[in-house]
Amino acid sequence: MEIVSVLPQLTALRFAQVNDLNVYVWHDAGVVTLIDSGLPGTAGEIEKGLRAVGFTRDQVRRVILTHAHDDHIGSAADLAEWGAEIWVHHADADIVRGERPQPAPVLREWERPIAEALELGPAPRPAPVHREIHDGEVLEFGGGAQVLAVPGHTEGSLALYLPHHRVLFTGDTLANVGGVTMPGVFNLDSAAVDAAARRLSELDADVLCVGHGDVLTAAALHAWRSHGAAR
Repeated sequence: MEIVSVLPQLTALRFAQVNDLNVYVWHDAGVVTLIDSGLPGTAGEIEKGLRAVGFTRDQVRRVILTHAHDDHIGSAADLAEWGAEIWVHHADADIVRGERPQPAPVLREWERPIAEALELGPAPRPAPVHREIHDGEVLEFGGGAQVLAVPGHTEGSLALYLPHHRVLFTGDTLANVGGVTMPGVFNLDSAAVDAAARRLSELDADVLCVGHGDVLTAAALHAWRSHGAAR
């Protein structure tokens, strides 16, 4: 795990072995919000990351899941046992609770060999959902975090926009791996993901926190807006 400082209030815990998967740590005066929970079995690494940036697991108030794929919901049950609340979009909540399986993605031809090469690990334990959230809600962290429903990667994929800090969390609607910024892969509806990426490009944000890969700022963010989002 790599610890990446983004802003005074924001740190990324990055897992290189999962295509640079990010678990984000946001804090407001010592109250911690996590964005996503990593793969099953990574709660210990997340706790180490928290300690490295000056927090304990008892300070984690909530975990907001951007979508119900294993690499983002995997340790949610463990984090709930710390005392954190688990929040997720209502359309993915029953998957997190273990009440239905994740729907299989609709793979494009070029995605098939990539998917076939993936090694599947243990399934996440069912986790409690303390709050089902909806498009347009404003959540009580980061000066007011706006929930943006961006279905396509999953039914309940969401983005979080913090206008006060000009920060946008995209989940897997966007990735930025190996210097390439692109809409997410392994989607239920790739056309919807492309449309969501264009919609996110119009928001007034200076910091773009993707599900996988480097955070976009400054020149990289401008380049994506100018070229990548137009495709």
